[in-house]
Amino acid sequence: MGLEDDFLRDDLDDEKTIEFIKNYLPQELKDKFSTDELFYFLDLIDEYYSESGILDAKPDADGYIDIDLGKIVDYIVKEAHKDEMGEYDPEEILFVVQGEMEYAESLGEE
Repeated sequence: MGLEDDFLRDDLDDEKTIEFIKNYLPQELKDKFSTDELFYFLDLIDEYYSESGILDAKPDADGYIDIDLGKIVDYIVKEAHKDEMGEYDPEEILFVVQGEMEYAESLGEE
């Protein structure tokens, strides 16, 4: 039952992240992306973190890890094209990536 609980917790975390991102997006983008697209982008962000080595990076003296949002955006746009999900404007995807980052930071401040 432990593994099933982990999956349910991950799903709930993802749903909270998606809601945060939807609220974070500028008004003109709020209806631009479907919930399914946002879940897809979230999966790609997680995939990027896993494959890029960011998760293994050592924090600087202030405890921060430098994350290049442009590289994450480029990864999402490239993978979405490859997966035939569509063509996305990098400037619009940047808001999704920033929203995910802001949500993650908000969890650390609790």
